[in-house]
Formats: sequence, C-alpha cells, structure tokens
Amino acid sequence: MTRRDNGEFRCARCRMLGPLCVCALIPSPRIHTRTRLALIIHRYEDRKSTNTGRLATQCLANSDVFVRGHEEAPSPAFARDPSSRAVLLFPHEDAELLTAPSPGDPPLTLIVPDGTWRQASKVRRRVPGLRDVPCVSLPPGAPSAYRLRSEAHETGLATIEAIARAMEILEGAHVRRALELVFRAMVERTLWSRGQCGAEDVTGGVPAGVMRHDPRSFGPERA
Repeated sequence: MTRRDNGEFRCARCRMLGPLCVCALIPSPRIHTRTRLALIIHRYEDRKSTNTGRLATQCLANSDVFVRGHEEAPSPAFARDPSSRAVLLFPHEDAELLTAPSPGDPPLTLIVPDGTWRQASKVRRRVPGLRDVPCVSLPPGAPSAYRLRSEAHETGLATIEAIARAMEILEGAHVRRALELVFRAMVERTLWSRGQCGAEDVTGGVPAGVMRHDPRSFGPERA
C-alpha cells in the first residue's frame, strides 16, 4: 500500500495513520502568540505525510498557510500587515540573528518557507512582496531530531523544529516545548510504524488499540 493508497486511513488534521494520530497532543485551545506565523509551503511538500510545517500551524492560533509552486499560476503576492514587522526565517548570506523583541516593538510576522532546502531558498525571489523582507537566522543549537528524511545540510532542521526554536526566542520556552512534544510523537510513532524502533522508544508509548504485533498493517510511512 503506497502513501497515496492509504490516504483514506490518515487523520485529516495531523496526517498520521489512524491509531497513530497525534492530535490528542496538539494544544487545545491552540497556543496564542503575539507573533504571527506565515507558513509558505511548496505544493510538493504539502502532499507529504511527513511534512511538519502544517503540524506547527495546528498548534498556533495566530498562523496562516500559503501554498506556492502551482504550475498553472504564479505565486500570489504576499500580503503584509502594515501594523507588523515581517522577517523571513532563512539563513541567506544577509540574514541577521533572530533576537527577542524589545518592549514597544510592533508585532512580528515570522515568514517560514517549507519545502526542500532548494525550494525554501527560492521563496524570497519567487513570491512577490518578499524580496525586500529582511532575513533572520537561528543561533546554533542541538542537531535536528528529525529522522524521517535525510538532511542535505548538516545544520538543517525540520520546519516545526525551526519554528519551535524561533518561537522560544520570540514568545517563550513554553511554545517550543509544546511544538516539540507533538513533533517527537509524530517522528517516533512513524519510525515505530516502519519497524525502525521499539514501542519502548516512543515517547509516551504507542497509543492503545494499535496493532503492536504488525505495524506494517497500516502501510509504509514514506516521505
């Protein structure tokens, strides 16, 4: 069974296979932040069950998703809120280190490209309205915990990890913890469903009701 074939068995919200759903770990109500998250996702990335950017938006109330890369239509211009300051989270050569806001600063719109490194690197020039948006980067940190795909860059992070670390700087450690909890569950349950880790290695254990003796019965989880 391919990912396309098993789509009917996936949760419409978190895209995990049936009993492996992580929605119970998504904050309810969603976390409210002063910072607005604008996720700009490539259409190819948007199809993948292993995508993590949309999972971040499920956790954050002040967030929007914009899909780009449609062959039949150019990317629409990004609508910037004049009452906020926009920054693009990507380590271009002119990027400055992301820092905590000062009292009195206007609200921030954190624009995050989602896709492969190559796709993300093109967002600034492919999406109208972003060319003059300043870029910011994250301070050095722990290696990525994302084990579902190979990473082309040594310091690369899953999209939700990058958002979590940025939100820790902008909003507080509680936001990072909430996002990373859902992320860990998604990664570990997926690895378990592939037979690549034991139930004892899944944070919080494997959900009750899952067929522990045959994870492959749900179909392969592949990027």
